[in-house]
Amino acid sequence: MLWLHLLVNGLVWGCALGMVAVSFSLVFATTKIFHVAHAAVYGLGGYLAWSALKHGMPEWAALLVGIVACAITGTLIQKLLYERLDRRGATHLVILIASLGLSAVMQNAVAAVYTSNVLQFGLPWAARTTAIGGVLLTTAQMLTVVAGILSYLGAMWFAHRTVLGKRMRAVASNPFLAEITRLQPRQVHIAVMAIASAMVAIPGVLVPLDLGLQPFGGVPILLTATIAMIAGGVGSISGAFLVAVGIAVLQNLSLLVIPGEWSIGITFGIFVIFMLFRPRGLFAG
Repeated sequence: MLWLHLLVNGLVWGCALGMVAVSFSLVFATTKIFHVAHAAVYGLGGYLAWSALKHGMPEWAALLVGIVACAITGTLIQKLLYERLDRRGATHLVILIASLGLSAVMQNAVAAVYTSNVLQFGLPWAARTTAIGGVLLTTAQMLTVVAGILSYLGAMWFAHRTVLGKRMRAVASNPFLAEITRLQPRQVHIAVMAIASAMVAIPGVLVPLDLGLQPFGGVPILLTATIAMIAGGVGSISGAFLVAVGIAVLQNLSLLVIPGEWSIGITFGIFVIFMLFRPRGLFAG
């Protein structure tokens, strides 16, 4: 039943990847900024939660520290970097380069403080396994699935049921009209950046419970999440999440027929072929 184990592991990883894809999609659809530094924010949440645990805080409080700190970090990035560049007429390419530079600075700062070695949370309960349908899942993996589904549902509710969510969709649809109708796009950008940064902190803590912390571990995750966002349709929360799950499952099941080092390449190859026929994404309107 190797295929079943790979399938379930793909679903677990897909839920984590989906949280990153949805949060990145919220930022990009609203601000039109390719927020590469999102990868560094992802990693920062895990390291700050690890530090909180080492200082004797309970697990739930450590997770909260990571979430709040990432929300504050995202707010500062938007307010002090992206907004200032935008006010000075910087192009999207300039902002992208600035985001790349910020990501490198943040990740190297984390490596300088915590070293480049893999750090483990060392929580016995996180590695405790439970048999579900003949497949063993760790507690950390089950929490990842629950958190991923709840984050997706929460993002859908936020976007469609709250005043801020409706403002966000209006700004994403027509920034100029949103400006002249006093929807205050800059305030919306800050709020969305804070929410997305808080969301990405959740997988930033849960994934390292199994795999450990690495300063540059967020880069390949963000790359795959970006592919999911584009293939799902820019601005589509459901598209980003579902395609992220699909990519993760595909990568895991491909291990049945090809070596592991080829799985990512095959996945991206399929993505390129897919985009040739559906360039706007699977769930684009």
